[in-house]
Amino acid sequence: MNRFLTQRKIARLIVLQRIEIIGPILKKIRKTLGRRIFTNIVSKFFINPKTIGKKYYEIMQNEFNLIKEFISEKDIFFLSIGSGAGGLELIINNNFENKKFYFIEKNYVSKKVIYNWDSKNLEAYNNLELQKNFLKENGIKEINIFDCDNDKLPNVKFDVIISLFSLDYHYDFYIYKDYLKKVCKDNTKIIFDTIRADHFNKIFKNVVVLKEYNNTVHKSKRLLCSNFLI
Repeated sequence: MNRFLTQRKIARLIVLQRIEIIGPILKKIRKTLGRRIFTNIVSKFFINPKTIGKKYYEIMQNEFNLIKEFISEKDIFFLSIGSGAGGLELIINNNFENKKFYFIEKNYVSKKVIYNWDSKNLEAYNNLELQKNFLKENGIKEINIFDCDNDKLPNVKFDVIISLFSLDYHYDFYIYKDYLKKVCKDNTKIIFDTIRADHFNKIFKNVVVLKEYNNTVHKSKRLLCSNFLI
C-alpha cells in the first residue's frame, strides 16, 4: 500500500491539518479566500481524496522514517497527543505487530488559525468520529480515542508518547506535564516538537534533537526525551 484509504470528509480534515499536502494553485486560492471559505466550500469540490490519501501517506512515511530507529518490538503501548487524523500511527501499525494505540484529542475545529502560542490549549482542528473511522478503515482495529475536554484520560504506563507539531509547539508542555509524569516510565520515549529545545534539558535526563525545522513559523526542533528530572 502506498496511500491511505481516504473518504472526502476526512480528506478535507487532513488538508486542514496538513496544508502542505495541497498544490500551489489551491494554496493561492486558500490564501486569497481565507481558511474558513476554503475549508467549508472550496475543499468540498476541488480536492481529490485519492490524491490527498497518497500525499498524506508519503508525508507520514517520512515522519516515520525519522523516528523508526527509536521504536522496538518491546514497545507496546503508544500514546499520541494531537495526532490529527492519525497517519503516523497507521504507518507504525503497518510496520510493527501487537502495538496498542491511545489518542488524546480535541473534538472541534477552531474558527481561526492561531500561529502564536496558545497557553490555554484552546486551539483544535479535529473530528473524532472521522478520525476513528479513518483509523479503522486503514487497519487499526482497537481504537482508544479520548476527548481531552470531556473524558478521563487513560491511566496506562506508555512505552512511546508522540506529539508532532502540537505539544509545546502550539501550546505549553506544562499543560500535560503532570499527566505525562504519571503515565511515563523512566525509559518512556517522548517525541515532540518545541520552540524552546534548551528548556527541556532541565526537565529530562535524556534529550536528543532529532531534527531542526528552520522553515516553519516557529523555527522548531523535534526532540526525543526520556526520564523526568522534575
